[in-house]
Amino acid sequence: MACPNHAWTRGVDVDLGNLVKRRIQSRVRTTHGPEVLGKVGGFGGIFAPNFSGMREPVLVASVDGVGTKLKVAFAMDRHDTVGADLVNHCVNDIAVLGARPLFFLDY
Repeated sequence: MACPNHAWTRGVDVDLGNLVKRRIQSRVRTTHGPEVLGKVGGFGGIFAPNFSGMREPVLVASVDGVGTKLKVAFAMDRHDTVGADLVNHCVNDIAVLGARPLFFLDY
C-alpha cells in the first residue's frame, strides 16, 4: 500500500535526484576553493573562510530566487539563462557594497 507521505507520491523522484547529484558532483567541485568543506548535494553548505589578510572582516550576504524570471523563461521556451541571471543578481547585490563573493545561495 502506497504511503501518501512518500516523496515519489508527491512527484519527487529521489532516485533521479541522487543520480543527477552523482553525475554533476565532479564538475561542481571544480568551482570549490579550499574553504569549501561539505559534500555536494547536502541541504546545507560548510564553508571555512580565511580572513587572515583582512583587518576588520565583515560578511555580506544576499539571497534571491528566480521569481518571475521563470514565468518569462516558460513564455519564451528558453531556460538556459535563468541560472546565470540568478547568480548575477546575487553577486551584483553584494558587489555594489564592495564585497567579494565567497559562496552562492538560492531558494
